[in-house]
Amino acid sequence: MKDSNPAACSACATKGLCGGKGLVTLKDGVWTVNPLAIQMLGICSALAVTSRLESSLVMGAALIFVCVGSNLFVSLLRQYTPHRIRMIAEVAIIATFVILFDQFLKAFYWDMSKQLGPYVGLIITNCIVMGRAEAFALQNPPVLSIVDGLANGLGYAGGLAIIGLARELLGTGKIFGHTVLLEQWYTPNQLMILAPGAFFTLGVVIAVFNALRGPQDEEENK
Repeated sequence: MKDSNPAACSACATKGLCGGKGLVTLKDGVWTVNPLAIQMLGICSALAVTSRLESSLVMGAALIFVCVGSNLFVSLLRQYTPHRIRMIAEVAIIATFVILFDQFLKAFYWDMSKQLGPYVGLIITNCIVMGRAEAFALQNPPVLSIVDGLANGLGYAGGLAIIGLARELLGTGKIFGHTVLLEQWYTPNQLMILAPGAFFTLGVVIAVFNALRGPQDEEENK
């Protein structure tokens, strides 16, 4: 079977990033159909690892790495993967990148690895990563698939960072261990670093995101 990569690369060279599809794909993942605020995917991680900004950023980086890597390899192998075992192949590819990131954390960032616990490993079953591999990378060329993985990873990581920033700042008065809100005039709200604070902050982030995004016309909703 012939691959359509040459035509795709030609389009990239003459019409911008993948014939103009690159910017649309980037905007979709980061903003229009943000995986956290619009699609409501990856909620477990958003609630479990966002008590601190640092852990939120590391989890976001993990998802970006896995989503970009898995999208690339699923796209490269899409012409050679039998349809009936495609999901098994996708899970194997995703698991490989998850293990690589997990081992990197254990080797160079042990404290964070302990803090995140099993949640890095659970990226293997994350709906965002599997969904992009199945719905996008399996039908598109490698370059565009990388853009899609990066866009969705950034969209999700951005949401985690906002939640982590709000929870750590309001819950402890600190950011990255440095005092921002002085105790003389601010009393840390311990509720924000507990489970109810995660639900509340996530709800506020989703509401604000949708308010800024505004109503969508019928063509976009289709």
